[in-house]
Amino acid sequence: MERRQFMKTLAAVSILRSIALGQQGGQMASVEKRGEMPYRTLGKTGVHVSMVGLGGFHIGQKQLEDQEAIRLIHAAVDRGINFMDNSWDYNAGQSEIRMGKALQGGYREKAFLMTKIDGRTKEEANRQLNQSLQRLQTDHIDLVQHHEVIRFDDPDRIFADGGANEALVEAKKSGKIRFIGFTGHKDPHIHLYMLKVASEHGFHFDTVQMPLNVMDAHFRSFTQMVVPEAVTQGIGILGMKSMGDQIILKSKTVTPIECLHFAMNLPTSVVITGITNNRDLDQAFRAAKDFKPMTETEVAVLLSRTEQAAARGDYELFKTSAHFDSTAKHPEWLGAESQHVQQLAPVGS
Repeated sequence: MERRQFMKTLAAVSILRSIALGQQGGQMASVEKRGEMPYRTLGKTGVHVSMVGLGGFHIGQKQLEDQEAIRLIHAAVDRGINFMDNSWDYNAGQSEIRMGKALQGGYREKAFLMTKIDGRTKEEANRQLNQSLQRLQTDHIDLVQHHEVIRFDDPDRIFADGGANEALVEAKKSGKIRFIGFTGHKDPHIHLYMLKVASEHGFHFDTVQMPLNVMDAHFRSFTQMVVPEAVTQGIGILGMKSMGDQIILKSKTVTPIECLHFAMNLPTSVVITGITNNRDLDQAFRAAKDFKPMTETEVAVLLSRTEQAAARGDYELFKTSAHFDSTAKHPEWLGAESQHVQQLAPVGS
């Protein structure tokens, strides 16, 4: 590796290491073990969650039969995973429907259930939330997150008068949900703006979900920009796209276990991963069982192997293309502009 490239990698390692060291007693630290799975603390909530979460998108895909999906969810919970990821828009609702079926018969009490809503208005957010409650067959959801905060106008719409956050705050007060967070995969600056807008409205998020992987450290980095701020605010960090929907693995620079271990080495409360078969399930548990905090040298070696491939975001298509942007394909899921905006807009605009 050239000296300039090596120094750049060391600088990234230094940032990551300082983040990790500051969290040795925080949400990065294992607080207990249930079955085969270590647990960490979810930000300031005090709730203990499995360090690996079961991804909701993959569990609802067509190649999986309903019964096989339910069997995988049961196996995950039985072996110690309690964090269940989902979203109102995953697979036209099939992900939530399958999850709802799987969590009957006593499994709901063992699970920390999360879903996401796309609506930016109070009306649309309420509609989607109520539909999620029905699909999931539950009277409350542990965590609901504003999904796909990928545009700079999303925070303003969410926190506007009559915006989606009003719906979630009211739902929390009524007992329909316990915690509120947000997700996004496009640009760390948008995440930081979301946190800024929330602060201006006197609101504190319980969680934030973002792509955290071996490529991200080199390109438009959530790891370096958003993670430190989330740590400072005590927000539970949910890592996703550790393998970029398998695309990162196509670079042939890292293994699946290395991808998971890198994300686990950050102050993540949970690393969410897709599970569609027994191999995926075993891999998740093996990664959790074998994980040990990585040394600076180990992180440097990993980042040096991925730096060239990661430089332009070629393997993080969720950042550089619209392929993963479900709300771009379906803007109607966001809901109409608020009444306030309609009143101010010029006639004919």
